[in-house]
Amino acid sequence: MPHMIHIEASPRKQRSASIEVAQTFIDAWQARHPHGTIDRLDVWSTPMPEFDGDALDAKYAGISGTPLSPAQAQAWSAIKTLAGRITAADLILVSTPMWNYGIPYKLKHLVDVVSQKDVLFTFDERGQNGMLHGKRGVAICARGVQIGPHFPKADFDFQTTYLTMWFKMIGVTDIAILEVEKTLFGPEIDKASRAEAGLAARELAARY
Repeated sequence: MPHMIHIEASPRKQRSASIEVAQTFIDAWQARHPHGTIDRLDVWSTPMPEFDGDALDAKYAGISGTPLSPAQAQAWSAIKTLAGRITAADLILVSTPMWNYGIPYKLKHLVDVVSQKDVLFTFDERGQNGMLHGKRGVAICARGVQIGPHFPKADFDFQTTYLTMWFKMIGVTDIAILEVEKTLFGPEIDKASRAEAGLAARELAARY
């Protein structure tokens, strides 16, 4: 049966545009896959290891082929367990707000912890090679502004571009981006934007 992981990056919960639209996508996906399973990884409530000390030493020990100490092995096991929730999924759904034109630091923490050699990617003389081939990625990205003439994508969008890079880095090439914009332009515009994105989310879920 198909399995989805929803990486939830907004701390606003009931008020979040990204979570609201993601739930619309999830509901439509579940209607198509009544026996499908979903793992919700909330970056605000999921304990994530710090990437320093034994974890950092374990990374470089693995790269050099040096045996891990017991403390390093324990730290690395925690990282692999967290990453395993991502590798177990057929569909990786990320819902996130835009913070300072990028992503929330908790989501970046998750990416930095799990994106490790022989965990989500390998590398050789050809360069870096993602390990999650055949999986699909969807990013639902909310933002208070509208990326466009006043906020050119090349200068201001470090949200969708970063997530697209991360998906490709770990081997996911079937990627869909859904944007919810102008959420800070007043209740009416916010509501209309959410409704439009919700319709797009249902249409997108029909492809999965």
